[in-house]
Amino acid sequence: MFDGFWDNVFRYPRYLITILAGIFLNTFEPLFPLLKRPITLIPLIGLLFGGLAFVTFTLRAMLGY
Repeated sequence: MFDGFWDNVFRYPRYLITILAGIFLNTFEPLFPLLKRPITLIPLIGLLFGGLAFVTFTLRAMLGY
């Protein structure tokens, strides 16, 4: 009845990694052509750092640091 139960359980992390990689690639694949030109690369990098700074400052304000 439980033949291969643990083999099946240990497949789930690989499945999770595969799903996350697929979501990551499908989300960011449209941006790859934009990274080839400097005129669009600079605003994308600025947007990335701006978003990271916004999240950082928001969390610091919420947590009182």
